[in-house]
Amino acid sequence: MSLDVSPALLEQAERGEVDEADFVDCVRTSLPYAWEMISSLVDRLKVEGGQFADNRTPPPDEQARGQLLRALASDAIRGALQRHFGVRLAFQNCHRVAVFPTDPSVDERLARFTSIRGQLLNQSPELRDC
Repeated sequence: MSLDVSPALLEQAERGEVDEADFVDCVRTSLPYAWEMISSLVDRLKVEGGQFADNRTPPPDEQARGQLLRALASDAIRGALQRHFGVRLAFQNCHRVAVFPTDPSVDERLARFTSIRGQLLNQSPELRDC
């Protein structure tokens, strides 16, 4: 799954400087499922508070799963999304995405979520091929 890069954005990249807001908009329009997932988690974190908000519902289809994987596997996309939403993103499997505030008070919880132990405890036979 690739981004749908407009000619204007590609021209920016060719010149050397890319406006991050334009890049984020490209991500929003190219990966709508991933964008909606992350946006909804950010909104939930703001409303409910707490140390993090996460998703445990598998994507509805392979296209949606691909969007989520693309968004979180790319350092550039993931970093831009974190800066745009003002959160830290964590990812455990084909669908378990979590958003954490940037507040250092949740560092320990983020470390537990992203630990080897956290990864192993989040496995199940249903997710083996995701």
